[in-house]
This record gives sequence, structure tokens and C-alpha cells, in this order.
Amino acid sequence: MRNGFWISCLTVVILLPLAGTAQSNPVQWVNEYIGTANDGQTIPAAGPPFAMTQWTPQTREGNIKCIAPYYFADPKIQGFRASHWLSGSCTQDYGSMTVMPESGDLKLQAKDRAAAFNRDTEKATPYKYAVTLADSGIATELTGTTRAGMMRFRFPKGGKSWILLETNSAKGEGSLQIDPAKNEVLIANPVRRIYAGSGQLAGFSGYYVVQFDHKFQVGGTWSGNEHHAGSTTQTGTDAIPGAYVEFDLKPNETLMMRIGTSFTSLDEARSNLSAEIPSDSKAQWNKELSRIGITADPTHNRIFYTALYHSLIVPRIFSDVTGTYPGFANSGKLETAKGFTYYTDFSLWDTYRAVHPLYAILDPRRELDMVKSLLAMGQQGGFLPIYPAWNSYTSEMVGDHADAVITDAYMKGLRGFDAEAAYRMMKYNATELPTTRELYIDGRGRRGLDSYLKYGYIPLEDHIPDAFHRDEQVSRTLEYAYDDSLVGDMAQALGHTEDATLFHKRAQNFRNVIDPQTGFARGRHADGTWATPFDPAIAQKYITEGLPFQYTFFVPQDTTGLINLIGGREAFISKLDELFRRKLYDHGNEPSHHIAYMYDYAGAAWKTQLHVRDVMDQQYSDTTTGLAGNDDAGQMSAWYCFSALGFYPVTPGTTKYQIGTPLFDEATIHLPSGKQFRIRAAGAAVGKRYIRSATLNGVPLNRYWIDHSEILAGGELVFEMSADPNPEWPGK
Repeated sequence: MRNGFWISCLTVVILLPLAGTAQSNPVQWVNEYIGTANDGQTIPAAGPPFAMTQWTPQTREGNIKCIAPYYFADPKIQGFRASHWLSGSCTQDYGSMTVMPESGDLKLQAKDRAAAFNRDTEKATPYKYAVTLADSGIATELTGTTRAGMMRFRFPKGGKSWILLETNSAKGEGSLQIDPAKNEVLIANPVRRIYAGSGQLAGFSGYYVVQFDHKFQVGGTWSGNEHHAGSTTQTGTDAIPGAYVEFDLKPNETLMMRIGTSFTSLDEARSNLSAEIPSDSKAQWNKELSRIGITADPTHNRIFYTALYHSLIVPRIFSDVTGTYPGFANSGKLETAKGFTYYTDFSLWDTYRAVHPLYAILDPRRELDMVKSLLAMGQQGGFLPIYPAWNSYTSEMVGDHADAVITDAYMKGLRGFDAEAAYRMMKYNATELPTTRELYIDGRGRRGLDSYLKYGYIPLEDHIPDAFHRDEQVSRTLEYAYDDSLVGDMAQALGHTEDATLFHKRAQNFRNVIDPQTGFARGRHADGTWATPFDPAIAQKYITEGLPFQYTFFVPQDTTGLINLIGGREAFISKLDELFRRKLYDHGNEPSHHIAYMYDYAGAAWKTQLHVRDVMDQQYSDTTTGLAGNDDAGQMSAWYCFSALGFYPVTPGTTKYQIGTPLFDEATIHLPSGKQFRIRAAGAAVGKRYIRSATLNGVPLNRYWIDHSEILAGGELVFEMSADPNPEWPGK
């Protein structure tokens, strides 16, 4: 029973052979190491798409802000983590725990037990991670299902061997219980918030039920330097707690572990474990990655499919197989997701731009569940969340971009959610502040909304003290104006004409922070005067993660109005040219992501093609440093996926995609309906970046955009490519 069940489970999940092409077996092209150096902040995560828990090697201990569990350059592995890291972020892990196999001397502390490894033995795929620890020779394999994980360890030396389990909790928290009768270890790790409510308990924990296929003897527990041999329970004292169990193994004997995870309870963790193993995460990845097929050389296959992979990790599934989950911002009250899967960890300031529009094409059913999750958060917490992570309000970043995700889904035909209720919540966010200061400090509502409503912009005198990002008044104004345009669009679509007029008028508030004399976004005082001195190429406190030069172009809701405000097409093009000439474009931060596409609107599409191709060629590579900045929950990667296909959603919440320049001679989107949308661009792969002409289903395409409905209808978009620019396409 033991050998047959346990070995067959792991074999089903992780030992399937590699075969086929990029289309039939695209998972073979994923390079898990892209972004694991410098600022990428990605990790080699084993498990299926959007998993509740990712399984990864740990080279750095603790749940510490801006420290990922794994960095490629680190020479030692401290263990193998059940992680909830927000992929590609500068946030923190939460509710995680770490497993470490040992033989020989027992070493409990992370830095003491850290083991060297031969890089040649390290094999990382989206569905399996494997490595051999050099000192002990222990060979490790790990994989995951959506809510569970499995680890397999082969101990070449045999004899007395241990499995260590450690919470990555705050000091003084976390608990472990060894249950020899059930051959289990039970773990609970309380989650604490960051940003709004920083340090407060989030009202839930990471729960783990760990089962072994060999009977163990009780080893003991520890907390910091306190070691308790023979103990079966451990809670944090003034340090991080852990426990270990002991095995007497034959040489080269293999030990296996199954781990159920939950954010609700140990019982739900056990239920998740029973429901999901066995499972085939490789097949799940091939299903998701096969939604796009490309014709490319091996290097570009790896870059593209790794980007697509990174786009499909978070938001994470948060509800159990029974549908239970901790209520949002709700101090432990349990909710049940009825008829949908509940997701959290939405890095919305980043992912509204390209990640969610990508789901709207490739997997609209999943995107619908994500919309329902955001609405559930709004219903439970009273306000739509700005940046919901750790299942809590955070007040992190600026804008109110749940509006973008909801409107984008609705305008692209996703139904099955209460659009009127969604609109009421969007309007409430845009017009109301919390009834108490305590709720505002806790992260509810738009930051600086009272100033925005009073002045039509947020003046420099309002320093936005109750937010992680303080000040940033101009960026907030520009982003709220965009959000207001979407609230107006939803109002109009639902027949609320007076509201539509109001919010579309508010969408013009961008004019209040773009100085018509200089033609740049600029800080403004309450009396209407502009901030001085002023240099648009120098970082300012009133701009978020960028420059006034970059944020000047953030008016996606009314680019024509922006062009006229700046001085017309030629002045607009000249300003874009200056940004690129002075190397002020910064692809490592999201405020630049749409800028290269702005030339389209001014009748200079060939310059969009020039710069988009430069970014693809220069900012992405098949290396550990292959991302220009934090991947930010897949936004950096989703930009590449769209741009490599030849178009990009400059204005999420609308149905249009601006055409850039395709990277591949041929690519096909396999739509959920069974239809196919094919993009052909002969010569693109060998460097022909300019579009000479285009046809859509055989009809000349003389515009710089395509519509979502045209993609969903299937068909063929054909570009005639050239090495030389064609200023005449698509016409004025």
C-alpha cells in the first residue's frame, strides 16, 4: 500500500517524459531561472497555475519584505518552502513553512543547515523541482497541486536521518505539533499584514498537514537556540519555532511526504490533500501554455513561454476545495465561494494593464472568477480594494484599478456577475470616504479623494499621510481621472446617463495637472500655481515610480485630448522622441509600459514599431537577469506576451488593442470557443520590424488597432513586414 500509492502519485505528477513541439508540450520551454537575479524577484515555483501554494527551494530565510525565497546566485539551499510569495514583487512572503532533509549531524538553524549543491543537479520546471544536496548527497524532488504538495527525498547514506519543519512566522508566533499516532506533523503560521495595518494580524494563518510514507520517531522541537529533544509541540517564544522527526533508513532509501495546505483550518488542509492527490500539474501547465502557439527559435521559445508562465502564477487561489476561505479584511470570519473560485493577491496597479486583459482572451472563465472575487471583497469590506494582498486592504500604490478589471471584463462580454452591484461599488469608491478614520487608516477608500473632489486634482499641500506611498499627488490625479472614465463607461453601459456625464467630466481632470505652458505633468498647489523649480526629467515626490516626463503620457482615456493639450500631433511626437532620445523610458517600472504605443495615436505607427521591438530585444533575455525590473505579479511578462503577438491593451476597460510589431513569423491564439486567431508576419523573426501593410481576414487593415471582438471571432491577421519604416501605414 505504502510504496504503490505514494510512488505512483509522484510519478503521475512529475515524471512524465518531455516530448513534442512548443505547441503540444510548451512547458518544456519554460526557463524557471529568468528573473531570479537582480530585480526580477521571480522564483522557481513547482505546482500548477494560480496555485494556493508554490513549492520552491529556499536560499534566504524568513518572511521579509523585498526578499524572495530564492536567488540564483546564492550558493546554498536552506530547505524547501511552501510559499505564498507574490511572484516578481517587492512585498513579503506570508503564512509559509520550510522543510529540510538531513543526515549526519543535526543542524536546526537555517544558516547552519544550509547545504551546498551542484548546479548540474538542479532541475527546475513549472511542475517539478529537483536537486542533490552536496554534503549529504540527499536527492530531492518536489511538486504541487493547487492546494497540496509532495516531496521525495533519497538518502544515500541511510541510517539516522531527519526531516526538519520550520514556520517562517514572526518571532513568538507559529505552532507545530508532532502526532506519531497519525504519522503527521501539523503546522499553523499566523499571517501579519504590511502596508495599511502593518504588523496587525490578518485574521488567518497558513495551515499545513504533513504526512509521511514511513513511520517516524519523535525527534523534538526548537525555538531559536532552545532545543527540546523528545518534545511533540512547539509554539514560538521569542524566536521562530520548528520541529523534527527521525527515521532509520536503509542506504538509498526514499522517503516521501504529502502536504495539505489551507488558509482556513487544519481540517480543510487535510481535505484539500485528500481531494487533490494524485494530480498532473504538467498537464495543467501544458493546457494553459498551449493557448498560444508560436513559431520561433529555441531562445525566443524560452523567453515567450517563460513570460506566459510568469503571467499565470498569481492572483492565487485562496478558497479550499469546499469553497471556504477567510473573509476579506474580516478578522477570521469564514466565507464560502458558491459557484466560483475565490482568488486574492491582486497586484492591481501592475496587473490591470496587461495581465487581466490577457486572461480576458485566453481564459475568460477564470477572469470572471477573479472579478467575482474582487466584488466579494467589496461586499465584505465595504469598499472595492485598491491592491488586495494577504486577503486584506493595503492602501498600497495609487489609483483605483479594480475599476479597470471589472470594466474590462464587462466591455469584453464577460457576464455572470452582478454588473449593477459592481457599478454601485465602483461609484461608491469614487465618491465616498469611510465613515470612520479608523477604517480609512485600515486601507479602505481612495487616498486623497476629498482633495480630488474639491479641487479636481490633488494639491501638493495634501501629503496623503495615511498610505504607504505618500504624496504622489499628480500620479493619483491622473490615475483617478482614468478610473473615473471607466466608472462613466460602466454607468453609460448600464443606462445611468447622469452618472455617465458626471464621471466622464471627471475623466478630464488630467487637464488640471498637465501644465499647458511646458506640456508636462507637474505638481500644483491648492492656489493653482505650479511647483517650481521644475525639470520633467528629475524624479519628484508627486510622481509614482517614474518621472513627470513619463507620467505626462498617462491619459489612456483621452489620448486625442492629451495630444491637443500638448500642442498637436507634431509636438506630441517630438515629446515622445525626446523621451526616447534622452533614455528616459524605463521599462522596469509600469508607468512606461504603454508609452511606445503612443506614437500610434499621433500617426507615427512606425515609431511605435521601432521602439516596441527595441524593448523586446533589449529588455528581455533567456538569462537570470532577463527581466528589466520586478515582474510585479506577471505584468512585465504579460507586456512581452502581448507585444510579441503584435498588439497591446493601452486602455484596459475598452475593447481596443493598439498594434505594435509582431516578433514571430507566425503565432496562433487558441481561443476557448475552439476558434483560432492567427497572426502571420513573414520575416519578423529575422528582424523585419516595420509594417508595410496589413490585412484582417483578407481585407486591408488601415488602422492601428484591432478589436477584442475581432480576435474572438477567429481568423487571420497578416502583416507584410519590412526592414524599412513605412510612415504611410496605416494612414492618417
